[in-house]
Amino acid sequence: MEEKLNKLYNDCIKELETIGISILNNEQIGNIDIRIAKRNNKRYGCCKHENPDKSSARIKRVGRTTYISYERFREHHIEISKWVMDLEDNIIKNTIIHELIHCFPRCNNHGKLFKQYAEFINKKLNYNIQTVGNKKEDYEKSNLEYVENQNNYKYKIICEKCGLIIYRQRLKKNLIKKYRCGKCGGKLKLNS
Repeated sequence: MEEKLNKLYNDCIKELETIGISILNNEQIGNIDIRIAKRNNKRYGCCKHENPDKSSARIKRVGRTTYISYERFREHHIEISKWVMDLEDNIIKNTIIHELIHCFPRCNNHGKLFKQYAEFINKKLNYNIQTVGNKKEDYEKSNLEYVENQNNYKYKIICEKCGLIIYRQRLKKNLIKKYRCGKCGGKLKLNS
């Protein structure tokens, strides 16, 4: 499984270089390592950042509290979930490139710059990089049976606009008021 991941990772790097994006530029991006997540997560993957570049610090004061955020990091650790490795190669590569975008300076969230990179890569390389994946669709594309174990979840949240169903074990205090659907931006409602 590690061999397959490393092969697809190298394929992604070569594809990005064909459109002028150099991932291996340690000056700009830093060191990147990729591995399979030790735990079987619900998420597709994640990018953990370490060793912030002190010159990219942004200081924000809110009342008496001071927040420091960094726009660039020197080390990135990408983890891909085990279950993703059972999907088609193009879905795995889509996940890898999504996580690689998080390694770019000022892209450690799903903000405006992340979306611009994703849109550019989608157009040039014919990918479908989004901020939120659809596990059920990806299983169907890979001709695998999808079984969502809904019995383990206490809460069912539905998007009023697109009908996306989200299951949660725990419910944040202001989840319904504060957050929107990651797919369409619609309002969420709790369905008990």
